[in-house]
Amino acid sequence: MNATFTRRRVPAVLAAAALAVSFGALAPQASADDGGAPFGPGCASVPEQGAGSFAGMADDPVATAASNNPALSTLVAAVEKAGLVDTLNNAEDITVFAPTNDAFAKIPKADLDKVLADKAALTEILTYHVVDEPVEKADLADGSFKTLQGDTLTTAGSGDTYKVNDTASIVCGDVQTSNATVHIIDTVLMPK
Repeated sequence: MNATFTRRRVPAVLAAAALAVSFGALAPQASADDGGAPFGPGCASVPEQGAGSFAGMADDPVATAASNNPALSTLVAAVEKAGLVDTLNNAEDITVFAPTNDAFAKIPKADLDKVLADKAALTEILTYHVVDEPVEKADLADGSFKTLQGDTLTTAGSGDTYKVNDTASIVCGDVQTSNATVHIIDTVLMPK
């Protein structure tokens, strides 16, 4: 039972991460649920209308929402390769720390290609970007959250400036999808 839950969680985490990245690129809009309005410098690039807008993303589950954002195309492709789309779309009340295409571009191409070809390693990394609970701006100042992958990630900051694991900046946070809160980040997180 635990193994099945973990297997289901990992794909969901990866899908959520992909969706989150997709949503972050679409940025600013008021949240659809309990969260606040999207914040951060990257939110300005989110379309005002359409499926990739904040309102459009709020209507779709996270993986679908992310697929409507060109800035999250690498994340979406990774989530698809890992087989996590349905897992993420069917999860409830998750948080995805979604790396942008630029975040993936920081990884040397040979290393990225190797990870994308290794489903187990890819799933491990993607699920590290997903937390099985809502994490909103108010929770980011000094947070510690267990990821679907099993390790913990930390957040710190104030105002509209927050870091994840002291390495990734949230460029557009509190993006709401129908089933997730997405924080778009500028660096891919690696499990410890």
